[in-house]
Amino acid sequence: MRHSHDDFGHEHHHHGRGGEHHGGGRRQRFFGHGELRLVILDILTRNASHGYELIKEIESMTQGNYTPSPGVIYPTLDFLQDQAFITISEEEGGRRKIAITVAGQHWLDENKEHLEHIQARITARCVGFQLRKNPQMKRALDNFKAVLDLKVNQGEISDAQLKQIIGVIDRAALDISQLD
Repeated sequence: MRHSHDDFGHEHHHHGRGGEHHGGGRRQRFFGHGELRLVILDILTRNASHGYELIKEIESMTQGNYTPSPGVIYPTLDFLQDQAFITISEEEGGRRKIAITVAGQHWLDENKEHLEHIQARITARCVGFQLRKNPQMKRALDNFKAVLDLKVNQGEISDAQLKQIIGVIDRAALDISQLD
């Protein structure tokens, strides 16, 4: 492999414009180990692309909540090329055109279920980001997490109490799902 460091899926977060964080400073990685490879291959099934376009497509897919840096994209592309999952050809003007290979399509097909989980998680995370932009919703969620943390993690909790808490959460979820 051309790179000694493992940047595949271990993104360095660039927090969009102005470097703002979403949430309480601690931010989960958008993609787990190796997941960015699947996302890139999936994008390439729709059209051949360039590195910058891949970055923009991922940013768009995550509704601007995650923009992979060139330091994440290019080592991942190197890996995919080393595996013969993509071809990279020079175009006029020095741009590099990236296309998926038959082997890449085969690997993507083998990991279709994992890709669907990634896509569902991206959708859910984007909905969550939209919700947390509302100050009242953010306050309510933060309050809920704080109370839950205090109750569950700070003291001895019986099985009966845990069952009650789970019941409250399930009822709240049901109430929300039944709103018009």
